[in-house]
Amino acid sequence: MEPTSNQAERALRPALIWRRLSFGSQSQAGSLFVPHMLSVNATPKAQERSVLAFLTESCWAARRGLPGPVLIPQAGSESALAKAPLALEPG
Repeated sequence: MEPTSNQAERALRPALIWRRLSFGSQSQAGSLFVPHMLSVNATPKAQERSVLAFLTESCWAARRGLPGPVLIPQAGSESALAKAPLALEPG
């Protein structure tokens, strides 16, 4: 059986489609923002985690001055929200 890069090609497909439909980014800031957001979108999905929960936790941790969640969790590590469960309360 010939080895293929099917998995890698499938992982790149959403980014390539986005670039084709949006004509890429037009600024330096956009050139930095887009790959980060594509990674933030793809990584939790690959781990069967919620992208929205990851982004929500990131925003709340930043507002509270807590360390944010990581895309590749280490064994035994806890997220900022797990350590501070009241972080989602308004205020």
